[in-house]
Amino acid sequence: MSVIPCQSNRELRAKIEAFVEVLKTEAHKLGDHGLSEREFYDSGLFRGSVERIRGQFSATMSEKRSFVRHVFNHMQDLGFIRDWLIAGEANRHDYSVTLKNGRTAVIELKGCLDGNNTNIFILWSVCTNPGADPRHNVWSGIHTRLSADIVSRSQRVDGLIVWDMVCGTIGRPCPKLDADPARRTEFGPYNLPPPCLYLFPATIPSPRNNPKPEPQKLAEVGLMQAFHDCFKGSPEEVNYVTIEVAHQGADTVRSTMIERGGVVERQSELIAIRRS
Repeated sequence: MSVIPCQSNRELRAKIEAFVEVLKTEAHKLGDHGLSEREFYDSGLFRGSVERIRGQFSATMSEKRSFVRHVFNHMQDLGFIRDWLIAGEANRHDYSVTLKNGRTAVIELKGCLDGNNTNIFILWSVCTNPGADPRHNVWSGIHTRLSADIVSRSQRVDGLIVWDMVCGTIGRPCPKLDADPARRTEFGPYNLPPPCLYLFPATIPSPRNNPKPEPQKLAEVGLMQAFHDCFKGSPEEVNYVTIEVAHQGADTVRSTMIERGGVVERQSELIAIRRS
């Protein structure tokens, strides 16, 4: 059982870890810095270079925004959405999408769901790190952070999309393609499997009045339905998130459950919410 069907490529992760060790011990042999081995590592040149590369990868959103642009243009061209816009800097969301029925959905773009930044609207996780562990990150994002924010800050989330350009590659094999490779969708420079979709309750869980609201149905969240239909989704692959809350003494506790295809894939115990 797993919170998301895909998993990281263990062989690739092992190679990454092995290469990291080589890089840490052999980096002084690279380039023409003119320093001895000891001078090289004492100078901070190696650490500074690593931090600069890390910052460059983390800071740029151009690759992710290009991916999103291709996705929305494809959906608009095929008539699954009416229009879409990049939100201005004054907004807390990144995109607004006009659905076929005229309603508007807003999206906040996120990374790998392993940080403290998962909180509002429809969320779209674009994690371009092939060495990341999607099963760990999705559970961490949904249970550890997102469900706690939904309860403690009364932040409604209709859905979560976990899908990016690494899906279905050697770095992140997709089991959805094992039985039917034809389920890939080609658009722009991409050729991807169906996205992973998570539906949340329409109301905020409350210990007294609303302790265990049901997750919304796919048809009730128009943008999620559009992604499902446009990119060859299957009903048994849609994930439904239930958040149950209660009082235990002075604590507010919550349990998170993810169900897919009628099977509970993962469920937590009732855990106290510790939020600042």
